[in-house]
Amino acid sequence: MEEKDKKTLSKRTAAAAAASAEQKKKGGLKAYFKGVKTEMKKVVWPTKKELLSYTVVVVATCAVFALLFWGFDTGFLALLKLALNITL
Repeated sequence: MEEKDKKTLSKRTAAAAAASAEQKKKGGLKAYFKGVKTEMKKVVWPTKKELLSYTVVVVATCAVFALLFWGFDTGFLALLKLALNITL
């Protein structure tokens, strides 16, 4: 009995997939770009002031992390030099 249910379910799934593929073909490229245009109208773009502040935060954060990584790298190199008694 379960095999019959599985076959029926797989037939339904296949039919649904075929119908979905057919709908996608009907829409086409024109419908896609129309949808993109509609969605772009919904976007709330940041003001120049907001964009500048976001940019400053990103650049400052990158600089802080770069300095942290440089510091850790230099520190670990110094420890390895001491531990292994080598010069580079």
